[in-house]
Amino acid sequence: MSALTSPRRTLAALAAVVFLALPAAHAGQNCEEGKLAGRELAAGMELAARTADKLDASGAKVVLLARAGQDLSKYGLRWSHLGLAYKDESAGGAWRIVHKLNACGTDRADVFRQGLGEFFNDRPFRYEAAFVTLSPQLQDRLLPLLRDNATVTRLHTPRYSMVAYAYATRYQQSNQWALETLAMIAEPANASRSQAQAWLRNQGYRPGVLRIDTFTRLGARLTRANVEFDDHPSGDRFAGRIATVTVDSVFDWLSRTQRSGGVQTVR
Repeated sequence: MSALTSPRRTLAALAAVVFLALPAAHAGQNCEEGKLAGRELAAGMELAARTADKLDASGAKVVLLARAGQDLSKYGLRWSHLGLAYKDESAGGAWRIVHKLNACGTDRADVFRQGLGEFFNDRPFRYEAAFVTLSPQLQDRLLPLLRDNATVTRLHTPRYSMVAYAYATRYQQSNQWALETLAMIAEPANASRSQAQAWLRNQGYRPGVLRIDTFTRLGARLTRANVEFDDHPSGDRFAGRIATVTVDSVFDWLSRTQRSGGVQTVR
């Protein structure tokens, strides 16, 4: 029996989506026009079902879950987008993901709670997923937070840049929100984004460094509202060194500091 037809995995449980109670929340769908093709929907739901089975088998209550939404291989990156996933016992043990989504190329973003089906049916570049199981202490602290809309959005900044500087607060990209929220839970004294960033630096977190030349930076800045470089230090920016929060760098830091297990992949 395939995972998609398993009685434990209903379409509603995998695709349910609840928008967090934020003003002017956007849907955050892929900006491409048209409905998903049947094969795309089937592939997304198959990945959702297999991911749910593997998450159940891990015994975890909270994980960091990643998808390959964009092809970032030219930057040496495998994963593009990160969310905080938790097992919702009030919904029969279904997995939910809380993550930040940019509103279709604008300079704004919101935080959403979705099911696995919704998470993977966004026309990803590659139908694969990865997750790390957090330490039991972090799981216990995160679980109640992820159910509470006000707390989970405490460090959310609506102004969005895809390449936001890892140690600035002018903008905030999706992986940055997830990491800073994790820092807030790991150290309750981190009551602001600046405090969370300082703590992460002191704890040995190293952001990913993208090599982006001047021509590419100018083109992106002129044509995309969700890309800004002016929060990066001038020396780094002019040298084409763009330090931002990547999934790969978050997974590496969690493993080095023994705050998570190893990366597990789902295909």
